Amino acid sequence: MTEENRTYITHLKVTDVPWHRLTTAYGRGTDFPAHLAVLEQMRDLASVKESLYELTTNMEHQGTLWHATPFGMVFLSRILGKALKESGRNPVAHFLAGELLDFFAGILQCFRDGDEMEHAEPLPQFSDLLREEYLWSEEYDEEADEMRYEEDEVFPADEFYSFYYDSWQSVEAYRDILEQVPAEFAKPAAAVLELL
Repeated sequence: MTEENRTYITHLKVTDVPWHRLTTAYGRGTDFPAHLAVLEQMRDLASVKESLYELTTNMEHQGTLWHATPFGMVFLSRILGKALKESGRNPVAHFLAGELLDFFAGILQCFRDGDEMEHAEPLPQFSDLLREEYLWSEEYDEEADEMRYEEDEVFPADEFYSFYYDSWQSVEAYRDILEQVPAEFAKPAAAVLELL
């Protein structure tokens, strides 16, 4: 990972990402900021479970990652760090830390599986994923999106591989969080580190 990419990942703000123009398994990432905010607050277990479900099912589906996935992973990595710190005194944080570690292992396994196949080179910069040519229309039109999915090359090969590679980079940038977990999370954290 280049220093430029590491700096970009660690300084990215939720408001820097045009979520409404990024694809997910079931549409666009428009609601990601609201769900990420619920997770970051770690207050109410029911709402955390609901937001976690919405995020994870939209970021990965049957081994496929989406345009919103690497950006979601940036913020989930930060939320994981906070959840691990608060896990000893906040049961919601404790629950979330365990769930996120499992999800990270799944995302990284998707990256590993994709990496073993023949693939294009990733885009050079993480920020390249937000170039205008890769963003979907400003206005969401479900029918137009469905038509686009029927095109031969919905995502150029380098962009598509970057969904996987940049999801890996999003976790790698926060490796230190995984190396300093409370003892009870050592095993799932080790499983994630092994996949990095």
